[in-house]
Amino acid sequence: MKILVTGGAGFIGTNFIRMILLNHPEHEIINLDKLTYAGNAENLLDLSDNPNYRFYVGDICQPDHVEPAIVGVDAVVHFAAESHVDRSIQDAAPFVVTNIFGTQLLLDFAREAKVSRFIYISSDQVGGSLLPGIYLRENSPVSPNNPYAASKAAAEHLVFVSYNIHQFPATIARLSSCYGPYQFPEKLIPLVIANTLEFKPLPVYGDGLHIRDWVYVEDACRAIYQILLKGKPGQIYNVGAHSEKTNLEIIKRILKLLDRPEKLITFISDRLGHDRRYGVDSGKIERELAWRSQIDFEEGLRRTIDWYLRNIEWLADTRSSSYREYYDSVYSSRFTVEPTKPEF
Repeated sequence: MKILVTGGAGFIGTNFIRMILLNHPEHEIINLDKLTYAGNAENLLDLSDNPNYRFYVGDICQPDHVEPAIVGVDAVVHFAAESHVDRSIQDAAPFVVTNIFGTQLLLDFAREAKVSRFIYISSDQVGGSLLPGIYLRENSPVSPNNPYAASKAAAEHLVFVSYNIHQFPATIARLSSCYGPYQFPEKLIPLVIANTLEFKPLPVYGDGLHIRDWVYVEDACRAIYQILLKGKPGQIYNVGAHSEKTNLEIIKRILKLLDRPEKLITFISDRLGHDRRYGVDSGKIERELAWRSQIDFEEGLRRTIDWYLRNIEWLADTRSSSYREYYDSVYSSRFTVEPTKPEF
């Protein structure tokens, strides 16, 4: 199978491509990535001589970039997206352009190319904030509460329209919060690891009790591959690990594993529109595609920390001057705010 992977130099895309090329040599991968701040061509540099791998620098919003990359492709796995909530709050326009317009353009070209499978990678954030005991199911109404989530929900609708009108074989993989190697350090776990290693303050939004379901990236990639092979067109498959943790739990665990003091924890004013809890019901993919997460959070977190410790240079390179400018714009003004702190 010849697979076009968009956004393959990003976090999940990198892990997916590595899994396919290392474990499934019967497939050919074409990687189309714009190489924005979160995309890193070096993530796959050791695979550049693989005869089953080709890399194109390109933008999914540019027809002349998409058209040559999609020629002869059997399947598309569409990761490419602007993905960080804080950035979407600062400036929603890039999220609308890439996540909505880019997805529609890709759908149009994939339909013209008559690809046999199209997998759109979505997020549990489309469901909005959930009360305890309530889980987002595939048929639940979407209720996004930030520009990033809204753009992903809009793209989901475009995928369904393509299926319903054109019978285009598109399927949605809706992922819980992923973590693991190669994740850009604007996200919670690598940010905390990086700051902890440098004995820097760990910014915690609000009371730190916001809850996410965490799935190790290797498990998420296995789920996407199962959906690619066996998922039904026109369907959503939720991908979660039954591993709900508060942000504060995660931060304290990282501090313990790295033997650093909890005094590094610094509570800051909460993010605007910060959803309290996400949680998906993964029963459908478990029943229909025989997938289930295999790596529990403790093991996954240890693997993640070990990877960053072995790749300090990679981490330093990603925390460049442009990253530090962004970090300061999001967090610096908040460190002076003292919200109510929970008891440790």
